[in-house]
Amino acid sequence: MKGASTKSSTCKYSSGGVLVVDLLVTVVEIKGECPVYEKGDHFTIVQGYKLKAPKLLCMHSLTSLMPWYVALSKGVSPKSLHLGSEELAHIQCPDPGEYTGGGKVVFAIRRL
Repeated sequence: MKGASTKSSTCKYSSGGVLVVDLLVTVVEIKGECPVYEKGDHFTIVQGYKLKAPKLLCMHSLTSLMPWYVALSKGVSPKSLHLGSEELAHIQCPDPGEYTGGGKVVFAIRRL
């Protein structure tokens, strides 16, 4: 698979013969004020589609992950998707921050 990572992972699953890995999503920056997240908050996407979180999540922020999480969980490198380095993707939520009084949250996503 083009852009697939060769790095081994401890959280592997098979889905229709395709290897799927868990993803760790971590808040690395907040521009403005976010009523949901704090820097360092995190959640996991398990088996390619299940959310596991220690606290409530923001539905708006999840929309920014939707186009990318399947490819990332199937081993496509963030670099080949123009999202970051070989091992780490960066995505931000769609809140325009200064116009809404909210905060723009930047997430780092890595394979587990």
